[in-house]
Amino acid sequence: MKRFSPWGVILILAMLDQFTKILVLRFIPFQESIPVIPNFFSLTHVYNTGAAFGMLHDSNLFFVLLATLAFVALIVMRKHFQGGLMQTGWILLLAGIIGNVTDRLRLGHVVDFLDFQFGSYHWPSFNVADSCICIAATLFLLSSFQSPSKLAL
Repeated sequence: MKRFSPWGVILILAMLDQFTKILVLRFIPFQESIPVIPNFFSLTHVYNTGAAFGMLHDSNLFFVLLATLAFVALIVMRKHFQGGLMQTGWILLLAGIIGNVTDRLRLGHVVDFLDFQFGSYHWPSFNVADSCICIAATLFLLSSFQSPSKLAL
């Protein structure tokens, strides 16, 4: 089976992130919610000018610079991401960085809209790019439990 180009996958994921955010901007008024699964999952239009889950509020320029440095470092260090989990994580991380930096440069904030709650617990809203970044972190963690021989695959 022919392998996909990592750059093509990165582009598709970044475009999917931007497409979903454009839909939210167009069809869901700011701070409004559309319940998908009542009392569990909603599409909620919110902005984030800080880090994950709203930490470091109003730090947009700092995060653009930090993400740009991380992006460049990941490109330079690409050969160190060996094995399926690490390579997939690398792809997802780059796509997530591109998606959120695009928002920060274009809008001055990140658009979040995936909103989960369970009982009285409410998870902070997030987006497709955030999902890519979190899955990448999970894959990097899982790869740390693999033997060195499996990483060389």
